Amino acid sequence: MTLAPAAQAAPPAAHEIWQEFHWAFFLDAQGLLLALGRFEHFLDGGDLARAEAELDAAAVLMEASGAAMRLAASFPRAAYQHEIRGTMAPPHVRSDRFSGLMSWEHGTLVALWRRLRPRFADLPARLGPAHLRFAAAYRDMAGSHVHVCARFVGETARSLRYEDRDALRSLRRFGDSRLALIDPGGTLAGRDGSAS
Repeated sequence: MTLAPAAQAAPPAAHEIWQEFHWAFFLDAQGLLLALGRFEHFLDGGDLARAEAELDAAAVLMEASGAAMRLAASFPRAAYQHEIRGTMAPPHVRSDRFSGLMSWEHGTLVALWRRLRPRFADLPARLGPAHLRFAAAYRDMAGSHVHVCARFVGETARSLRYEDRDALRSLRRFGDSRLALIDPGGTLAGRDGSAS
């Protein structure tokens, strides 16, 4: 008896890779909102063991977000230029200044980080290692975003959202400002203290 060779599945198209890993990224962001909300609840209640577990979960979700960001870019640069970039401009989106900043997950997460900033600045010593893992995971995720942008549009590309600004400089600035919210004491300073 002879078996037929297994059919080779066609690799996913660039737009499928881009879309699916962005969905994964947003699912991770939603999980991050839950974990940090629970972290805040347990911290307020003085349950440091459970607060630590939630901060560790937030670090894992942030690491997963960085991985999703990197995997979203696992196709050739030419495919990005021809298939993806145009989908982030009208008529495919309603705004001519499209950005992930427009997502409700991003806005809600930044508002939560702003609320937690004083707490992150004055954490009990027991939570220091978990906080460091979380902040480092954010820094690495933000760096992944910069890397993806650099890979696809280069060092001199203009931002989709701010046409008068350099895309990579804008991403680095956003990354640094977000890192300052979750690491207000500069714990990562001297450990490659920029988000990019």
